[in-house]
Amino acid sequence: MHILAISPGLGATESDWKAVANSGIDALMVREKDISASELLDLCRRARDMAPHITLWVAGRLDVALVVGAGYHAGEDCTPAPPYLCPTSRPLHSISQLPQRDENDQLLISPIFAVPGKGAPIGTKSLHDILENMPPWKGRLLALGGISPENAGDLKHPKLDGIALIRGIWESANPRATVEALRQAWDNT
Repeated sequence: MHILAISPGLGATESDWKAVANSGIDALMVREKDISASELLDLCRRARDMAPHITLWVAGRLDVALVVGAGYHAGEDCTPAPPYLCPTSRPLHSISQLPQRDENDQLLISPIFAVPGKGAPIGTKSLHDILENMPPWKGRLLALGGISPENAGDLKHPKLDGIALIRGIWESANPRATVEALRQAWDNT
């Protein structure tokens, strides 16, 4: 099970960044829209130094991703990058988007469960339907949106590689315990 932590865009403290980066996650996406490019670059370099063993992604800033040697996540409002520049990631809200996103290395299927400001959740059954109807795909597929240790096991599917979290890990009093509980829930289904 692959676990991607996505920063909440709220300017978390250095201790929060360290706790999340070293919680047992596999990857970290820096998604901080309200800071300058130089501040984002500095933050990404610090994140890399905090946890050099995890994969680093940068959301919305291809220039910063290229400078720090990270993957690039292009949200709906961002220009996608050519796949030969760096690893690429995109959101997937509908199976109809797949033909335009089949060159990406990672897709985030969302929102699975209710999340403030993200529209109607697709739910576990629809997630499994999407996965069942997907043609063979070379990249990583992650579920995102309202995922917790209580519902993570329900998401497990042969085509789903893991989960992505924002609030579930950044608002946790103990990110390491949260990651352990998520892995246990996934492994026990």
